[in-house]
This record gives sequence, structure tokens and C-alpha cells, in this order.
Amino acid sequence: MTIAVTAATGHLGSLVVDALLDRVPASEIVAVVRDANKARPIAAKGVEVRIASYDDREALDAALAGADKVLLISGNEIGHRPRQHANVIDAAIAQGVSLLAYTSAPSADTSTLPVAPEHLETEKYLASSGIEHVLLRNGWYHENYLPSVESAAQTGTLLTSAGDGKISSAARADLAEAAAVVLTTDAPLKAVYELGGDVAWTQDELAAAISEVIGKPVSVSQVTPARQVAILKDAGVPEQWADFAAASDVSISKGELEVTTGDLHDLLGRPTIPLVDGLRGQK
Repeated sequence: MTIAVTAATGHLGSLVVDALLDRVPASEIVAVVRDANKARPIAAKGVEVRIASYDDREALDAALAGADKVLLISGNEIGHRPRQHANVIDAAIAQGVSLLAYTSAPSADTSTLPVAPEHLETEKYLASSGIEHVLLRNGWYHENYLPSVESAAQTGTLLTSAGDGKISSAARADLAEAAAVVLTTDAPLKAVYELGGDVAWTQDELAAAISEVIGKPVSVSQVTPARQVAILKDAGVPEQWADFAAASDVSISKGELEVTTGDLHDLLGRPTIPLVDGLRGQK
């Protein structure tokens, strides 16, 4: 069996490769990357490295040749991802891949998250393609809030417009391990996994976790989305990302990042890494 992991040098991809190495020989793993130099640490572990970008269909065909299973980690080029993902899916079909797992977004078919539409477009393409596939709808990462730790250390406050909405975030390492389990298990697979941490937390609880990490009090500054955008722009955040942060918080306020399925816990067979440990960079 050969398992190909795309975007294998990224934050999530490199962790998936490590999790696979705990389960299968290095000879059964292919790392698909854009930059061979960045992949040297992976190659040093005995993993075959193949070069292909999501824009290069011919290179993707070569990169996925002989692969039985593929993990398609969603790209980061917003506005281009559906086409890029389709290139990977088409290459997987052309190479006779038996299973493709795709990292999507929570409840992508109903969510108002700004990242959801492109994920949903990819999900629909997968559904129409005929390839056997699994949707790994990854929730927010604990690591998304590391910048909040740095900001709170300087200001003593946590800026948000998320209200009382809860977030079932999880460590990247847990979501990577879950992907590795799906790619290597002989057990029957679900069509969709809604993946989130065991504990859903509020902004007040995030502030308490950050306070524990930095060793000083952190208060929550709840503002309107418009005010959040203005404050972020005044602080030098580009308008696109200020709008993204506020739109995400609006979705959070609606409960769209609270995941209650227990799918991640079930795949791991253990409790998920707590938020405070994720903010400390612990596993």
C-alpha cells in the first residue's frame, strides 16, 4: 500500500507524515511537495518526496502514480482552491487511487464561515467525481490562537465579536493523527468526520487559558464586528484579514465551530489535547 500526502511540508502535512510513520513503513509513504529543499527533513526519514504544485496537473499525475490512498490537504490560495483541488482529484482518478481523504471545514454544507464556500465546492466536485472519498472536516486549530497569546501578553485583552459562541478547537497534532488513522485503518469509514476537540470553550475560557500560559490576567473585549474590523485595521492588520477575523467571529457567535460529534476522540481512541497545552505548544 502506498499513501500520498499533499502539502506534506506544511504545518499539518508534516505532522500527518510523522503520524503515518508511527503506523506504516516509510517506504509506503509519498510526500507531495512544491519545494524539495523544504522536504529534506521528510526525505531524511526515508519518505519518498515527489514535486508537484496544485496548479500542475502533469506533475500531479506523476506524483500520485502508484498511490493507493491520497490525503488532499486543502490549499491556502484563497480564490484558487476549488480549481487546484480539482486538479489533485482528477490526477488521483487518472492514477487509479482507491481512496481520497480531503481536509474540509466544519459543517461546510451549512456553514457561514468565510472559508466554507470553497470547501463546499470541492466537496461537491468530489461527490460528482465518483472517486471513493472521506471528508475530514477539521475544526479550528488551537494554534490559530497563538497570535492572541502574543497580543494578550502585550495588551492584557482579548479582542472578539464572537459573543458566547463556543469553539471546539483541537491541536494540529490530533487532527494529523486522525487523518493517519483514516488512511491506515481496516475498519469501516464514515463518509464525513466532523472533527473537533473534546472541550468547547468560550472567549472567557480562552482568556483564562491564555492567562494561565502568560502568567498574567487577560480580559475579554467584546465588540461589534464593525468595531473589531476598525480596531484591527488601526493596528495594521490588512483589511482582508480584519474582515476575515470578524466574519469568522460572527460564525462562531452562531455556534458554527462547536463540534459535538466526538469523531476526533473516537478516531484517536483517547482524549484530545487540551487548549492550554496547545497554546503552550505541548502535545
